[in-house]
Amino acid sequence: MKKIEAIIKPFKLDEVKDALNAMGIQGMTVTEVKGFGRQKGHVELYRGAEYDIAFIPKVKIEVIVADGTVEKVLSTILEKAKTGKIGDGKIFITKLEDVVRIRTGEKGDVAI
Repeated sequence: MKKIEAIIKPFKLDEVKDALNAMGIQGMTVTEVKGFGRQKGHVELYRGAEYDIAFIPKVKIEVIVADGTVEKVLSTILEKAKTGKIGDGKIFITKLEDVVRIRTGEKGDVAI
């Protein structure tokens, strides 16, 4: 099993969510986050004053998938979240030791 964390632009969330649901991903966690990478923030104008925005609003999607579906999920997120502009985000893939469903006590792939 793998945990896939994707940090993407907020307006791409619905597109990514719908594509993952269509391929059978049944659960995900979504968190509003702020951060920056190479873009290092930007300057915005508000009521005539400039404000340095160091942390850019993003959305983090977390999904747990079986090893056999990692590449398909990865390519789906890449396709749907990409704008081709700086700040599109990052995807992190980590190995999971185990998953336990609290309600039933099921473990492993069946608990996903």
